Amino acid sequence: MKGRVVFIGAGPGDPELITLKAVNILKKADIIIYAGSLVNKEVLSYAKDDAEIYNSASMDLKEMTDIMKKGVNDSRIVARVHTGDPSIYGAIGEQIEILRRNNIEFDIIPGVSSFFAAAAALESELTLPEISQTVIITRPEGRTPKPSSESISSLAKHNATMCIFLGVHMIDKVVKDLKKHYPVQTPVAVVKKASWKDEMILRGTLEDIEAKVKEANINKTAMIVVGNVLDPREMVPSKLYDAKFSHEYRTKKD
Repeated sequence: MKGRVVFIGAGPGDPELITLKAVNILKKADIIIYAGSLVNKEVLSYAKDDAEIYNSASMDLKEMTDIMKKGVNDSRIVARVHTGDPSIYGAIGEQIEILRRNNIEFDIIPGVSSFFAAAAALESELTLPEISQTVIITRPEGRTPKPSSESISSLAKHNATMCIFLGVHMIDKVVKDLKKHYPVQTPVAVVKKASWKDEMILRGTLEDIEAKVKEANINKTAMIVVGNVLDPREMVPSKLYDAKFSHEYRTKKD
């Protein structure tokens, strides 16, 4: 391969939850820039011995992209490793913009997002028939501003399944906003470090989850999942496997 940048989704934490395509790139990469504050360092075990490795946690945008540009100009493969899937809160847009301005080729390899890992840890399907067929992925407003139409309280009007990133440190505000439209008995779960060896799961409702989170002293690296899919009182089977439902692959049975 000629010099290029490859953005990699390293998955939620478990080093086995990374795609084969991503592993193959890591094995070839001459330079690896990884998000050290979030990416499991075990992922770096796939790197070749002479790869240059940089932790982006202490770097700014210019420092990162300067390494990328120099690497590509030297006909080297640069792997930019993000946690989860890089398209969700991965800040790749600003990196891509700089690469495009400099006519640098790049690829993006998707990864397993932490909200998928959280759903697996909770042994839940996020889209159950007649309960919720919509998943809202969002975060509360912090130092990064949000459009007012995307506030937690506005999105809560839908009563859909909601997966909230980067909000456990302000659980009190998140719960307050959710309560504006979700009933207080709505099930809530907080999954800290989903798929990691030290994964932690808290379950509750909007009435008590704030107290549980504060008691457990969880203030980062956690996903908040809200919705009745977490505790469906009556399971309504989908049409997909209903014997009385026919489609192009199966004739219905009487």
